[in-house]
Amino acid sequence: MDAHPKILIIRLSSIGDIVLTTPIIRCIKTQIPKVQVHYLTKANNAIILNNNPYVDRIITFNGSLSEIIKLLKKENYTYVIDLHKQIRSFIIRLRLFRPSKTFNSLRIKKWLFVKWKLDKLPEKHIVDRYFEATKGLDYNIVNDGKGLDYFLADEDYISPDALPLSFQDGYIAVVLGSKHQTKQIPTSKLIQLCQGIKKSIVLLGDKNDRQKAIEVENAVGARVFNACGAYNLNQTSSLIANSVGVITPDTGLMHIAAALKKNTISVWGNTVPQFGMYPYFPKDSKAKVYIFEKKGLACRPCSKLGFKECPKKHFECMLSIGFDEIISIANDWEQDRDK
Repeated sequence: MDAHPKILIIRLSSIGDIVLTTPIIRCIKTQIPKVQVHYLTKANNAIILNNNPYVDRIITFNGSLSEIIKLLKKENYTYVIDLHKQIRSFIIRLRLFRPSKTFNSLRIKKWLFVKWKLDKLPEKHIVDRYFEATKGLDYNIVNDGKGLDYFLADEDYISPDALPLSFQDGYIAVVLGSKHQTKQIPTSKLIQLCQGIKKSIVLLGDKNDRQKAIEVENAVGARVFNACGAYNLNQTSSLIANSVGVITPDTGLMHIAAALKKNTISVWGNTVPQFGMYPYFPKDSKAKVYIFEKKGLACRPCSKLGFKECPKKHFECMLSIGFDEIISIANDWEQDRDK
């Protein structure tokens, strides 16, 4: 057994997927004496882990396999843990010639569910499947049950003074953005949602969501603050941290909300929680979590990721969800910054 082990974790993208690897990072760092934990990801995702105390070094991948393999070989890793499990990560761990492990990505079972609606998926969260990649190592790594991590530096926090005065008494964060349109809450539903919520609302997303946010803001009025595209990921996460709770589609900010232990309502479109990527909270969490989805649609799930538009042109998976209950739950949330 190596007296000073060095472990490389590979997850190149995306935001939510990287956040979902944080329990295994923490458990490796806290359960293996004198271990160094290195993490390989794309450069634009390094911000997710910049403040994580359990990561000793972040190595960024610029797209060149030959360059990154040359760099990584110099580290002589004790183990390589592949939590991406696609062709590039496979080539990297193969070419490093170091002991490596990965997890069961359930690709065939997901395909069966999407293509033929045959649900053979295990009732197991992807975080718990990630821990399969530690089996067979010289160390007995166990899930500590503390949930996800997301660490923010002091400079990442948005001052309350940046928001209108009425928002400083508590607000609900509503997430607009997702990479795939069929995961997003439609504008009409967002307007209905925000008109029904009594508290102040902060709209979250990137610059691509700003126009949709303006439509919502114009329809609802001064109770809505449009933060889409105004802040970087960590600053946006600080707005989640300071919120009463979060209403979000299946997207990266949903997992950041879980990491920050916030009350969460997740609204699902073309994807399904059975894929194992629903909000993951500590066993003793006091945060309240709700999942809203339209069950029984013959066309759902239509993809394990998403599309630019509904393949059937009706988008019933989102449009048929009743938002009255979501509004009622959100209006009952109490401000609790310690959750």
